[in-house]
Amino acid sequence: MSSPPEPEAQRSTKHWPVWQIVAIALGIALVSGLVGGLIVAGSNDDDSGSTRVCDAASIAADVLPSVVTIGVQGASGAGSGSGEVIRPDGYILTNNHVISAAAGGGRVTVVFTDGTTAPARIVGRDIATDLAVLKVDKADPLPTIEWGDSDEVGIGRPVVALGAPLGLSSTVTTGIVSGLNRSVNVPADNGRTALLVSAIQTDAAINPGNSGGALVDCSGALVGVPTAGATVPNPNGGSSVGNIGIGFAIPSNFAHRIGDELIANGSVSHSSFGLSVGALADNKATGGGAASGLFVSATVPGGAAAQAGIRSGDVIVDLDGSPATSAEQLQALTLTKRPGEVVHVTVLRDGQRHDLAVTLDEEPSL
Repeated sequence: MSSPPEPEAQRSTKHWPVWQIVAIALGIALVSGLVGGLIVAGSNDDDSGSTRVCDAASIAADVLPSVVTIGVQGASGAGSGSGEVIRPDGYILTNNHVISAAAGGGRVTVVFTDGTTAPARIVGRDIATDLAVLKVDKADPLPTIEWGDSDEVGIGRPVVALGAPLGLSSTVTTGIVSGLNRSVNVPADNGRTALLVSAIQTDAAINPGNSGGALVDCSGALVGVPTAGATVPNPNGGSSVGNIGIGFAIPSNFAHRIGDELIANGSVSHSSFGLSVGALADNKATGGGAASGLFVSATVPGGAAAQAGIRSGDVIVDLDGSPATSAEQLQALTLTKRPGEVVHVTVLRDGQRHDLAVTLDEEPSL
C-alpha cells in the first residue's frame, strides 16, 4: 500500500472482535495451555533431522507470492486482512470475519506481493468455522501455497506466520507451536460464535490483519490459518494490550476440507445433535448421581438425539470416546462430523448408564 495504515484503533473495529475479547473467552484453555508455550526453540538441526528453526528468508521468498492482503469496504465500515491462493485459477482462502462486512454488497480487493490489485468476489463463507473463499479473475495462473499436514504438527516445532498485520503487507514472523487441540470460541456474525476446532497455538506474532493468512512449517507448507490472538484487557479501560505471544490458527487439514466444500457448493453442510445442554451444577437434583457431564435440558422432537433415545434430564458422561466436560465438545463434533455419521454417546439416567448411537442430522439452514 502506498500510504501507512491507520492504527487499528482509529479504524472500524467491528471486523476485529476476535482480537478484543478472545482473551476473556479463553480463561480455562489458556491456563491449561501455558506450559506448552514455554518451550524454547534452538538454532540447529538435531540428530533426528528435525529442524529447530525455520529459514524464514527462504520461506518468505517461496511463500509470500501466494499470500495476499485483503481490503474490505462495506456498509458498516472498512477493514483489512490476509489470505492465501489455494488454486492457480484464483481461489483464495481467508477468514469469514475478514470479509463478512462485504457480504451484503460491499467491495473486496486483493493486493498481491508485486503490488498489483484485483477485485474479488465471495465464493462462499462459513460463519460456524470462520472460514471463507474468495475468487479473483487473472489471465495467468497464480502462484499457490502448498498444503501441509496439520496432523503432523508437534509441540515445539518451528513455524512461520505470513500476512498483513495492521495492513502491513508481506509481514513475516517466526515462532514455535506452543500448544495443540485448543477449542477457541470467537465472536461471529449476527451475535453468533465460531469455534476454532483443534486450533494450533503459536507464539509467532499474530496481530489484527494476520487473520486469514498463512502459518507454515519449515518446508513452507500451510499447516494453519491464523485467526485469533489473545490479548490482556486494559485494567484502566480503553484498548487492550496487543500481541502477547498467544495466537491460534485453524488446522490446515480442517481448513482444506471446508475450503473445498465452499468452492464446490458455496456453503458448508454441518451436523446437528438436536439437543440443548446445560451445566450439571445447575441441575444437581436431576443429575442422576453424575459427578460431571452435560445435563440435557431439551431435545428436538424427531431429531438425532431423540431418535437415539436421549431424553431431557439425561446426563451425557461420554462423547465419542472422551469424557463429556463442555458444550464445546458437542459443537466441535457437529463441525468435524458429517451428517449421517454416528457418534457414540453414554448417558446417565436414574443412576444407570446407557450407551447410545446418535446418527447426526444435517443442521437446519438459518
